Amino acid sequence: MNDKIEEFSKLKNIKAPEPSKNRRAASLEAAMLAFDSDAQKTVQKENLKNSQGNSILHRLISITNKKRIWTMNKWIMDYKFPLGFAAIALVASPIVWQFSSNIPLDSKKGRAIHDQEMWGGGNPNENPILKNEIVAPAEIKKDMIGEVASDASQTPRAKTEPMQENRLVRMAPNNSQGIAMQNITMSDSVIVSPEVAQPHKTAPYIPLEQSGDKFNEFENSPLFNTSQNPVSTFSIDVDTASYSYVRRQLEDGYLPQKNAVRVEEMINYFSYDYEAPKNSDVPFSQSVEVYPTPWNEATKLLHIGIKGFTPELSERKPSNLVLLIDSSGSMESPDKLPLLKRSFSLLLDQLDENDTISIVAYAGSAGVVLEPTKANEKRKILKALEQISAGGSTAGGHGIELAYDLAIEAKSDGSNNRVILATDGDFNVGISSPEKLKTFIEGKRDDGISLSVLGFGQGNYNDALMQTLAQNGNGNAYYIDNFLEAKKVLVEEVNGTLTTIAKDVKIQIEFNPTTVAEYRLVGYETRSLKREDFNNDKIDAGEIGAGHTVTAIYEITPVGSSAISSDPLRYENEEKIQEFSGNEGEYAYLKLRYKLPDENISKLIELPVPVSMAKDNIDEVSAEFRFGAAVAAFGQKLRGDTYVDNMSYAQIKTLGQGARGEDEFGYRAEFLSLVDLAKSLSGETAKD
Repeated sequence: MNDKIEEFSKLKNIKAPEPSKNRRAASLEAAMLAFDSDAQKTVQKENLKNSQGNSILHRLISITNKKRIWTMNKWIMDYKFPLGFAAIALVASPIVWQFSSNIPLDSKKGRAIHDQEMWGGGNPNENPILKNEIVAPAEIKKDMIGEVASDASQTPRAKTEPMQENRLVRMAPNNSQGIAMQNITMSDSVIVSPEVAQPHKTAPYIPLEQSGDKFNEFENSPLFNTSQNPVSTFSIDVDTASYSYVRRQLEDGYLPQKNAVRVEEMINYFSYDYEAPKNSDVPFSQSVEVYPTPWNEATKLLHIGIKGFTPELSERKPSNLVLLIDSSGSMESPDKLPLLKRSFSLLLDQLDENDTISIVAYAGSAGVVLEPTKANEKRKILKALEQISAGGSTAGGHGIELAYDLAIEAKSDGSNNRVILATDGDFNVGISSPEKLKTFIEGKRDDGISLSVLGFGQGNYNDALMQTLAQNGNGNAYYIDNFLEAKKVLVEEVNGTLTTIAKDVKIQIEFNPTTVAEYRLVGYETRSLKREDFNNDKIDAGEIGAGHTVTAIYEITPVGSSAISSDPLRYENEEKIQEFSGNEGEYAYLKLRYKLPDENISKLIELPVPVSMAKDNIDEVSAEFRFGAAVAAFGQKLRGDTYVDNMSYAQIKTLGQGARGEDEFGYRAEFLSLVDLAKSLSGETAKD
């Protein structure tokens, strides 16, 4: 016994070698992270129940907590562990850090997908934009925290659900909440209280995640005084990218940023059962209704619906398609290139031996993957698709040039000739200037080659560029957020996607100042045209595909309404009033211009909008118009438009629910669920 005591005394007097300054700092930080304080016990116990779903760092903490070797008492009582654990931590932490920071995660499970470009080349010390389940590292500098963002597209977004108390999170650069954090030192971990994570009740917010997605900024359509500005002119738009992007954001638990919401694309995502044209002589029909505004009883909605002609399948023109596929490193995520390949496999099933497919891939350098091939050679085409892998930088401009060369080579008279660009929108090499790309694509459009764009993924999704390309390429822009959306675009609506029945379609409406005091167009902010552009056939406008429906809604304020926002002019021109007095029976006069696909001279359609057609009760209006009004209200509310402040998400759902109709594919039911999600994320209560 005495020998053991003497041996223990000798061991006790042995001094451990002094660690280096860097190793001491690393050990201290590891110990601080492991400290089992009272404030962290609740969180750790909760994590133990679900450790399988946590990050690797949390799993290690959970395991060691079970063994009781992370408590401060154990460090004091057993001198063998401090140096041993510090050595293990120094060796293992870089491995754990590197491993945990590069795991691709499926966004449909509530987590966005990491890729190297979000990390500044994969080095977290250079760009520490990380998810909020991992502890903030010491490398985050003070000047990267607490900075109020000036651009919505670069603003970190706040989590919608309350966080667990004192949960350790990683803070992204710029702080959308404007929280003062000047006292945080470089070695501090950041603790966010539950209050920080709560969204503002009345406005969209940005979750704690660096978006990186790019959208054009635009303001809501203004309210016009009819006596001063009686004419409104715009280009139609059948793009749907905004709706599917907004859906993804809501399903991931975030309210979308304002500029991601284009109300007309929300409305036109849905097909409406408007009266169809009887034949192809006039490629579309028009339906007009006037009815009470759901969000303002003192105004009315003037609702214009256009229905495109749907040719028989046997009458479909052959298609010469060039698939231009982004294979850059940013496309590696499961929701990008892998989803893209599966999406194009759906398209092949809709084509036959009369159609041709070519494939161009672009990354560090552009290249032809498949020369023009008959679409019924599916095995050959699918094999070529499968060979494409992600890697390298993005040479989008060079790829576009090569794709158009193939399109011209395969072009034939009487065919649909189209390039389909599939990308996350990250063009950074080649013709990278939007203006130069626009000019290039406009030239090819005049040669009879159209361009459609399919957007994938998030994190560096460049919606602004993709809109520019599609609008100037006589095509459409879609956003493929999941396989079901690919099925909608490339199967259910493939005729509209590939076959254009009318191009350069413009709408001009002249309001009668004796019946309409004020008006505003709902959406179409990025599609407005000058009054003189309507008759100018050189001005490009939107296209209508086979079977497409297009909806435009004006909110009008009748003369004498309590909703009129401006006082009448004291010195208003009396002669002008007399000039319109003979048309008191009309709200407006509607004109549409369009060109047939192979023609360059426009045709004109005109029709009056009589006051007598107005409905006194919205329930008298068909379900198609009422559902469109519900989507219009939803889009405006997501944008924070003050015009719909008096309409709650619950009321929007009620309006949409009563107008759901047959809903063959379930898209309207899905819309109702999105309204519910937005209601929850906004903090709206039953009283609201």
